[in-house]
Amino acid sequence: MTTLPNMDPARLEEIVRRVVRQQFTLRETTPGGAPAGARGAGSQLVVSISARHVHLTQQHVERLFGAGVTLKPEKPLYQDGFFAAEQTVMLVGPRRRMLPNVRVLGPVRDHSQVELAFTDGISLGIDLPVRASGKIEGTPGCVLVGPAGVVELSQGVIRAERHVHMSLADAARYGVANGDRMKLRIAGPCATVFEDLLVRADAAGKLEVHIDTDEGNAADLDHATEVELLKQAPCQCAH
Repeated sequence: MTTLPNMDPARLEEIVRRVVRQQFTLRETTPGGAPAGARGAGSQLVVSISARHVHLTQQHVERLFGAGVTLKPEKPLYQDGFFAAEQTVMLVGPRRRMLPNVRVLGPVRDHSQVELAFTDGISLGIDLPVRASGKIEGTPGCVLVGPAGVVELSQGVIRAERHVHMSLADAARYGVANGDRMKLRIAGPCATVFEDLLVRADAAGKLEVHIDTDEGNAADLDHATEVELLKQAPCQCAH
């Protein structure tokens, strides 16, 4: 596991002064977590590409963007109550590698977490573990840079494992329960099957698969002709 080296505060302040003003003027090309992808034929299934993004605590929001600041919704996400915020941060990894304009998603959480694709981890110099959201114990950290301050995370940088949100009614229809695993079949020019999608079922969930940018690009999701969610037989794999 890649760990973040200790960063001298003076050196970090120098990085902020030199870089952050320019980086925060750049435009983001792919809003993190915005619903984009394919819909299942004849169903309500949505397959979305979840680009790199950050979840923050309210304390970290204020440290990065200023005292009393709250996340300002820019675009609602497919799951009710969740949104892409106007705010973005810069990520700083080992050896001062950086990713600018990473979207913050709301609402705020009890812990801060960064979700990246493997190629993002390579860019930052971080060996990303695959984890379910919230399972951040023992994961790498990074530095978050905002227009008003800096947050150094000791852990919380992951590649979120692919998963499917659904209601309890959807779970009953598919014959699965929260925590089970499913398969996603994508038909098209780059037809593929993704296995081991984690089922996240609750009363408010809407039927939606989340895969990251690496997975979406590999399957050429933009040109998919059909997507299908399938029940997966239990296995002895450790997750």
